[in-house]
Amino acid sequence: MLLNRRKFSLLLGAAMAAPSVALANAGADASSHITDMAGRTVKLPDHIKRIVLLDARDILSMAILHPSPSDLVVGWADTARLDSEILRTTYDRHADGSLIETVGGSSPGTVSHEKIIALEPDLVVATAFSEPGLGNGELTQRLEQVGIPVIFSNVSSNVPSGSKTATNPFDEMAALMRMWGKILDRRNRAEEFISFVGKHQKAIADRLAGITPTQAYLEIQSTYDDCCWAAGQQIWGDLLRQAGGRNLSVVEAPWYAQVSIEQLMAESPDVYIASGGAYAAEIRPAVGPGLDPVPARAALERLTGRTGFSTLPAVINNRVHCVWTGLLTIAPLQILFLEVAAKWLHPDLFADLSPQQTLDDINRLYLGTPLSGPCWISLGDNA
Repeated sequence: MLLNRRKFSLLLGAAMAAPSVALANAGADASSHITDMAGRTVKLPDHIKRIVLLDARDILSMAILHPSPSDLVVGWADTARLDSEILRTTYDRHADGSLIETVGGSSPGTVSHEKIIALEPDLVVATAFSEPGLGNGELTQRLEQVGIPVIFSNVSSNVPSGSKTATNPFDEMAALMRMWGKILDRRNRAEEFISFVGKHQKAIADRLAGITPTQAYLEIQSTYDDCCWAAGQQIWGDLLRQAGGRNLSVVEAPWYAQVSIEQLMAESPDVYIASGGAYAAEIRPAVGPGLDPVPARAALERLTGRTGFSTLPAVINNRVHCVWTGLLTIAPLQILFLEVAAKWLHPDLFADLSPQQTLDDINRLYLGTPLSGPCWISLGDNA
């Protein structure tokens, strides 16, 4: 599946026999309500058997907690945001072989209210991107009118430019996993995963205490004939800081900013981290689960051939890397970006750190279907 440039820019995130999620102590009023990521309190049905995801990436949060998440999902939208054909085909069908119904594409206007209602879901999980009204929009109102509850798993795209309400991505991850833990009746497993991530995050933070950050260019949209889309201050930029990096000083926007090559050269970044994925591979590096790292590295090298890049210290010293976008946009996987970025930014300090071992542990302990690599690549030896 290939996306054209316009569509690509829109992306610029257990009962085996009869799956049923029962809310613990469902007879108690407090247990039948949930507070979603938008801070809305929503009443849930006692048994959740049929879920519609308006952002397909939410199935990874489910997969961390539930052995067969696809059997609970009757419909989903925006599968392109997975940025991985392998992930899409891993989770796109039920145990009986039937496909999950697609109810929308990569823009809010493509979501079909009629398809969702026809699927008779017990719960619809939306995001601020798919439902900009954040609970007050037409989609939520129509679904709630017919008795279908709507909750939000992500509200970041609804935060206005320049907002000061941004929170730590790992705090957001913890809240998200607790939300899913209640929905899926996997509270203890959610707490175990939160603790797992917390230990890894703390180990990075403790070692970085007092260390001078490394100047870095984290590129949110790495395409061969365009430049230079830098990460903003929130989420991607926050993760970069927590990994011991210093974002471009000219970038003040929360999500991203296009800077000129002259500005980038003036910033003189020591490390360059590009982003790639399975889709739109004709215009950017194809980096992600199950993809061939050889052409991915060739594509990454092609990015360094853009005007002015040969003068950057990062390129001169071969500190050029690329990550699959899922490590930044799928909350439970952000710990992997934190570790691999820390290793790239401070290779001597984190010489003993193994992000691959962390991925192996996530696969062994939490994911029923392992997440394969390459989720990151490098031009140098520190791959």
